[in-house]
Amino acid sequence: MKKLYLLFLLSYSTLLFSQPRPTSAATMENALKQKKQMEATSLVKNIPLVNIGPTVMSGRVVDVAVNPNRTVEFYVAYASGGLWYTRNNGTSFVPVLDSSETQNIGDIAVDWASGTLWVGTGENNASRSSYAGIGILKSTDGGDSWQNMGLTDSHHIGRILINPNNPDEVVVGVTGHLYSPNEERGVYKTTDGGNTWQKTLFINDETGIIDVAHDPGNFNTLYAAAWQKDRKAWNFSGNGSDSGIYKSMDGGNSWTKVSTPESGFPTGEGVGRIGLAVYDANTVYAVHDSQFRRGKTEVDPKRSDELQKEDFKDLSVDAFLKLSDQKLDAFLKAKGFPKKYRADTVKQMVRSASIKPVDLYNYLVNANSLLFDTPVIGAEVYRSDDAGATWKKMNQKYINDLFYSYGYYFAQIRVAAHNKDKIYIAGVPLLTSDDGGNSWTSISDDNVHADHHALWVNPKIPGHLINGNDGGLNISYDDGAHWTKNNSPSVGQFYAINVDDEDPYNVYGGLQDNGVWKGPHNAKESRGWQQTGHYAWKSILGGDGMQVQIDARDANLVYTGFQFGNYFRLDLAKGKRKAVQPKHNLGELPYRFNWQTPILLSPHNQDIVYLGSHKLHRSLNQGDDWEVISDDLTQGGKKGNVAYGTLTTLSESPLKFGVLYTGSDDGLVHVTRNGGGSWELISESFPKELWVSRVAASKHKKNRVYVGLNGYRWDDFTPYIYKSDDYGATWKNIAGNIPPSPVNVILEDPQNENLLFAGTDNGVYVSFDQGNSWEVFQNGMPNVAVHDLAIQPREKHLLVGTHGRSIYRANIAALQELTPEAMRKELVVFGIGKVKHSKSWGNAASPWSRPNTPGIDLTFYTAKAGKCKVSIKTADQVEVSATEIETPRGFNILSYDVAFSKSGKSAYLRKYKTQLDEANDGKTYLPKGNYYIEISGDGTLERTTFKIE
Repeated sequence: MKKLYLLFLLSYSTLLFSQPRPTSAATMENALKQKKQMEATSLVKNIPLVNIGPTVMSGRVVDVAVNPNRTVEFYVAYASGGLWYTRNNGTSFVPVLDSSETQNIGDIAVDWASGTLWVGTGENNASRSSYAGIGILKSTDGGDSWQNMGLTDSHHIGRILINPNNPDEVVVGVTGHLYSPNEERGVYKTTDGGNTWQKTLFINDETGIIDVAHDPGNFNTLYAAAWQKDRKAWNFSGNGSDSGIYKSMDGGNSWTKVSTPESGFPTGEGVGRIGLAVYDANTVYAVHDSQFRRGKTEVDPKRSDELQKEDFKDLSVDAFLKLSDQKLDAFLKAKGFPKKYRADTVKQMVRSASIKPVDLYNYLVNANSLLFDTPVIGAEVYRSDDAGATWKKMNQKYINDLFYSYGYYFAQIRVAAHNKDKIYIAGVPLLTSDDGGNSWTSISDDNVHADHHALWVNPKIPGHLINGNDGGLNISYDDGAHWTKNNSPSVGQFYAINVDDEDPYNVYGGLQDNGVWKGPHNAKESRGWQQTGHYAWKSILGGDGMQVQIDARDANLVYTGFQFGNYFRLDLAKGKRKAVQPKHNLGELPYRFNWQTPILLSPHNQDIVYLGSHKLHRSLNQGDDWEVISDDLTQGGKKGNVAYGTLTTLSESPLKFGVLYTGSDDGLVHVTRNGGGSWELISESFPKELWVSRVAASKHKKNRVYVGLNGYRWDDFTPYIYKSDDYGATWKNIAGNIPPSPVNVILEDPQNENLLFAGTDNGVYVSFDQGNSWEVFQNGMPNVAVHDLAIQPREKHLLVGTHGRSIYRANIAALQELTPEAMRKELVVFGIGKVKHSKSWGNAASPWSRPNTPGIDLTFYTAKAGKCKVSIKTADQVEVSATEIETPRGFNILSYDVAFSKSGKSAYLRKYKTQLDEANDGKTYLPKGNYYIEISGDGTLERTTFKIE
């Protein structure tokens, strides 16, 4: 027995230590300091990233905080897009968290008397892209600066409450880590403005606090909702017996559990996420995501006579064979079975025992259907009228289609201030009840997005609501009968982006719960479209938008889709679409598709499409027909309720057809050099069990490949980037000096093989030496998760797809020219090109408009910091303008307004004896001609030319 016990311990220890470990709080605190230091010395700190939108679809809102005395003033917190402030009722917003070290938010609170802001970082909704935070942030200057007040290992914050009578007293519900156990979770309280914290409620290292609410008339009376959950890449258990409701009578210093078996509130393993609302000293509401299963119900007499997939779960062979061919054919057609499966064919397969009737059910069950079909009780509302001592279930019927199986994503409830029977609950739709929860009405409108996470109910004006959802912000003044949409912030949550080669080129992207969009890269974000009715960006598909591939021969031919491999071939010119997801054969195990299924058009033949399940599929005719060209390229999956053991990334060498790489969510990378004829596992030396976030075949050497691994789903924030120059036989770790943050994408520049870009959960990095060293690349972009990168080769633009702040664009022409040889020079000046002259320079179109002001940006690189003199001259050496600037080491940009200096104008007139007209803005602009710019510093002189035509 002792030997057996010892063997168990050794096996458990081996398993435990083979798994990735969560990154410590101390490591992350050092990582943030390291990044700040890198920002200050970055070679590219002067190269700007410009946000190009889009805005109209917005992103997930998690909280709103409204000034009760001036309700046109409020803050909106986005899950991964930061904190935004309005003082004009949402007509416009300004970001106020951009100077902080994260944009990830769980909850916010404001002391309006002093203007003090509290931000609990780390989203609390436990979704696939709920990013961890860095603790509690505080600002006393309206968001100009932020101080980290601690709880740095909390990762995710559920709720923040400020004592209205003492703003230094703050109670925080800490949800804790999403993918690993930790001790820093529970209820924390400060009485000195966050300088010190006391943990006043702790259940265990897997149970945190998702919500806290207080009696509006007495802050000493508090209620807290505990939530036991365990999320893994392959399974999410959002419920447990340690979930429940606690009460404090002393301002959160001590707590008592009130959701006992005797109280009437559910207890046991099925208790899920709970949301709270307090009306007064006696009345308390709770919305509960019940994960208990529904009992078997009688058949609904109103049910259609059509066959449903559930009919086949327990159907006998005899009963199946007696089904009407007409009914069976109608079912097969309605459910999208391939044409080869019709009633007579399927019945013959059953007769010959090739399949069983249940296989028709199994054929239709996939990760996407399970989101909606799992028979949990779902949302239910309880009320206590005796201050939490006892609870009564208020809804007599199921509240269907509110939470489905994923109530972990919702569970918000509100009660009106002057009517204890008027309540609201948030889920996929937004519902209200006037009778305490017995009956419900949807108040979602056609301009209100689904999936609701935040709701403010005006305590003074009934019917005034501010709602936050996956599609941004809405405001109503008639209790949800009508809504305005207030989506000017650029906070889109992109999963993937791509570009075409049109002129101007378009950017495409798939967003979290906001479909797939397309727009010209040079579109200007403004409200002008509200006048014209033409917003530059267009939605081309719904659902959770995923990867996009564009046919290089015809940009109207686009391949894209939504979650779990539901991909389509779109003909945008004709407004047509065709489903192209590969289907398994009836009777076989279904293919396993990742939430973000990888798809790829072959760079050698745009009719060839690759798509990954747990196997690699190839189509030679644009997705009309498929063949499987691999066995299972994963570790085989794991038992759970999340699709796992799936391919996550694909790449084909642009230099040799048939050299293909795949990466999986369970850490495997494979290569084939013969188009799938044989495969080789090449990831044995990598850390185990990590998500392969990107595999990228080199554009410069056919034997070179890059791999990015991501430990986010283990709370492991170590950056993992590898390079191989021998098809993966050996690897070099090139993550180098990137501070800890999970890596989502690695991208090689198409022009300069030494130039690499990496996108992490906290920003972008660039390397000029094949990954030996990295530079922070974030001028103009906050610390936000970067999911994807793309380069438009013709325009030399880098596009950055963020999961929280939409898309950024940077001109990387100068970066592409900085070769190792150029970096050895003291001074490098990059070309400008041509400038189009205009007589309107410096002149306004009307007395009420601004002057049209031209300008050119001169980019140059200096090997060390110092001073540089800049001189602009005509082709025959007349100096028309000059300046001297301080230049840090790295790239510098001199913005020149194409105007004469006073002395330059005089010199020009002496030389050329011509007339120069002064513009209305008081400047005299250069005429057409050839010019050059000289830059000198530390004994070195370089020049470049430009032409005004």
